[in-house]
Amino acid sequence: MPKQIPCLWFDGQAEAAAQLYTSLFPNSGIGPITRYGPDMPPPMKEGDVMTVEFTLDGQQYTGLNGGPQFPFTEAISFQILCADQEETDHYWYGLIEGGGEESQCGWLKDRFGVSWQVIPTELLELTGDPDPARAQRATQAMLQMRRIDVAELRRAADSTDG
Repeated sequence: MPKQIPCLWFDGQAEAAAQLYTSLFPNSGIGPITRYGPDMPPPMKEGDVMTVEFTLDGQQYTGLNGGPQFPFTEAISFQILCADQEETDHYWYGLIEGGGEESQCGWLKDRFGVSWQVIPTELLELTGDPDPARAQRATQAMLQMRRIDVAELRRAADSTDG
């Protein structure tokens, strides 16, 4: 199967995004950076970063500084499946730092506009519980959250109230 490498279109922030992402994910690094040459149409200038290759925990990405024509939307997001609350908080707070925006149900936008879903694996277990009432209580709790709180999910799933 051919290798698939997501390419993220930025408006001049590809290198800064790669630096943030590689600082958060283990086994990550920044690879080759290419720069624009002479006679570029505005807003590009000679010497500006055109592309930056980076790896996040073994997955390759390319960041492209293509200009303002194509901003990010929530139609595309990256899921981060987290082992526990500590890992969930690491990614959640790291990605919203510096101007990111919280959304609902574990979704956020980082300061570059990229959408992420920061999901503790226990959320999937609780909302997929074989007991439909328990799964429903966990789902209802999740729908009220921004950052996923595993302890609160467990409490809601185990609740016998109402």
